[in-house]
Amino acid sequence: MIQPERIRAINDRPARDGKYVLYWMQAAQRVEYNHALEYAVRSANDMCKPVVVYFGITDNWPEANLRHYHFMLEGLREVRQALEAKGIQMVIRHQSPDSGAAELAKEAAMVVVDAGHLRVQAKWRANAAGRIRCPMYEVETNLIVPVEEASTKENFSAGTFRPRITKQLDRYLVPLKRGKPRVESLGMKFSTFDIEDIDKALSKIDIGRSVPKSDFFQGGTSEAKKRLDGFLRKKLDRFGELRNDPTADHISNMSPYLHFGQISPLFIALKVLKNRGAGRDANAFAGVNWRFGKHDRAWAERPIFGKIRYMNAAGLKRKFNIEAYVKKVRELK
Repeated sequence: MIQPERIRAINDRPARDGKYVLYWMQAAQRVEYNHALEYAVRSANDMCKPVVVYFGITDNWPEANLRHYHFMLEGLREVRQALEAKGIQMVIRHQSPDSGAAELAKEAAMVVVDAGHLRVQAKWRANAAGRIRCPMYEVETNLIVPVEEASTKENFSAGTFRPRITKQLDRYLVPLKRGKPRVESLGMKFSTFDIEDIDKALSKIDIGRSVPKSDFFQGGTSEAKKRLDGFLRKKLDRFGELRNDPTADHISNMSPYLHFGQISPLFIALKVLKNRGAGRDANAFAGVNWRFGKHDRAWAERPIFGKIRYMNAAGLKRKFNIEAYVKKVRELK
């Protein structure tokens, strides 16, 4: 189900004829449980047109390095293969995402983009919307409850924010059905940036290379689902007890996959409910701000620290075996 509240027009261009419906994939780098992709497919089917998926690779994503890009390209390679199996062509361009979207939109009947909540993402979407001459829609798919539906104003307390989300869950915590395009786009001709050989592709991107690729994390939805299944089978029962103990390794390891949109939070939540019988993304920045008192009550004013909810060494020792954690980190390769 795609709730109407997930969909927002971000320009006021009139409907027009075009060769295809363009889905500009950026924040939701997956095929499964992607409301934006499904909305593009349904719209294209109503018009009897194919769907083309576009992804733009920029050189200057804030604070990103080779490790991030390698992980992302592993996921995008899997996305491309999954889209081809559905009869959808994926066009990857090594250029500013908004510029690439505007270029491909010249022959589109409609453009769909997944929602992004960082300043750079909002800027890209606004720039593209101003240049695109066909209707353009933004679809929220990386949140279970859309931001505007969760609250109409900024919340300074988790005690007021959580109930606002909870009362919306019956409406939004529902499965998303997958559609199949009626018209394929695989035969259409587009220039694309080749990512089959990831190391070769990375050599053409101007990024920091001081941090190598991860030997522990592999990008992609299939790997994310594999890790999630392991977490549900082996760790969920004691997650509440051990999640804050870094020596216990009792966490889901979903963070990098959620960061790149390689797995849906809705999919995760539904899997957890079924199982129980019932920093550079927006989420990370919100967590940092939480430490400074956002959505929570700040601590009393103190010299040096101000109102920051800090943690000192003694506090860490009370929570878990800090010596064991340091030893564990030192043994990492």
